Amino acid sequence: MKAKELRDRSDADLAELSRQITRDLFGHRMKNQTGQLDDTSQLRKARRDLARIAQVRGEKARQVAAGAAGEQSGSKS
Repeated sequence: MKAKELRDRSDADLAELSRQITRDLFGHRMKNQTGQLDDTSQLRKARRDLARIAQVRGEKARQVAAGAAGEQSGSKS
């Protein structure tokens, strides 16, 4: 999943996607420990997708905070 695709999604959608990937990652870890996981690169991909989602959610939160701070400082004049 690319960061550009994630930036187009809503915050609620990103939260749901994060929960889904976390559950998938847990399943991949269990399969890996029991020797049932055929493609171990799925672990790495899932961890990186989670990191991308967290990064995009942080970017959106900072944009909202910066927008709110800009509105407050502008109204004090």
